[in-house]
Amino acid sequence: MTILVLGGAGYIGSHTAYELIERGEDVVIVDSLETGYLEAVHPKARFYQGDIRDRSFIDRVFEQEKIDAVIHFAANSLVGESMVNPLKYYDNNLCGTKVLLESMVAHKIDKIVFSSTAATYGEPERVPILETDRTCPTNTYGETKLSMEKMFHWTEVAHGLKYVSLRYFNACGAHKSGAIGEAHNPETHLIPLILQVPNGKREAISIYGDDYDTKDGTCVRDYIHVTDLAQAHILAVEYLMKGNESNIFNLGSGVGFTVMEVIEAARKVTGHPIKAEIHPRRAGDPAKLIASSEKAKTTLGWKPEYTDLEVIIGSAWNWHKNHPNGYQSK
Repeated sequence: MTILVLGGAGYIGSHTAYELIERGEDVVIVDSLETGYLEAVHPKARFYQGDIRDRSFIDRVFEQEKIDAVIHFAANSLVGESMVNPLKYYDNNLCGTKVLLESMVAHKIDKIVFSSTAATYGEPERVPILETDRTCPTNTYGETKLSMEKMFHWTEVAHGLKYVSLRYFNACGAHKSGAIGEAHNPETHLIPLILQVPNGKREAISIYGDDYDTKDGTCVRDYIHVTDLAQAHILAVEYLMKGNESNIFNLGSGVGFTVMEVIEAARKVTGHPIKAEIHPRRAGDPAKLIASSEKAKTTLGWKPEYTDLEVIIGSAWNWHKNHPNGYQSK
């Protein structure tokens, strides 16, 4: 199979490309490098730098490569930024996907796996969250991802496109080789922020709210290793290649950890005391976000390998201690 990975120089996209190549698949990567890194691109992948909003560019890729299926990671994904610059998110996420789909239809490419998000649910009605639960995003990022899902649906109605949307929770960890890992600028994810303390990049980790209705008062989140996410995308491609119907799946561990539990696990892994400071709650932070991934397990045959929090953080620490400035310094 020849798989086009859009956003394949980014965090989850690069890990997915690595897993595909390890399985012997042919991989083509498209990335604008706005937030991705050339160093994260697998040397065996064919790389095209460009923007999916550029119709002539994406047409050229489809004309030069015989693509069997597309995995779509190309999007802006910072919740906070999406609230202060919403039109950027509509432009990149929605307009980019529109142009992509127009080109896919024109070139008769009819299978796509989409990197969606738990942010499509907004404030959950219950925990664990099911795929059938209400979708009511509380931020622009989640709203654009939900709109992209709807775009796939209506493109299927009109043109026969088949899609799988994967809604996932807190991606974390790094590749077992240590060759690629998580590098965002600015960094907003909890585990890399925690690991900046033992790396000497910050004095302390901030905890926003310790008065939630949870076991220790801090927010509960579902953490899923990036390699397990990558495997789910590959299984979703295989699912579509077998002629199955379009579908939506949650991806998570099904187990929630509090912020304090994550910090404590990082202390054990790094051997560093990691100072923590309590701050007021942030607006819009739900107390608990945990996924039910039973549907992905039964339908796709997905089996997460990384279920131990210390192992997950250990893989992240292996990357961050050797790349304290991300891809900027080896």
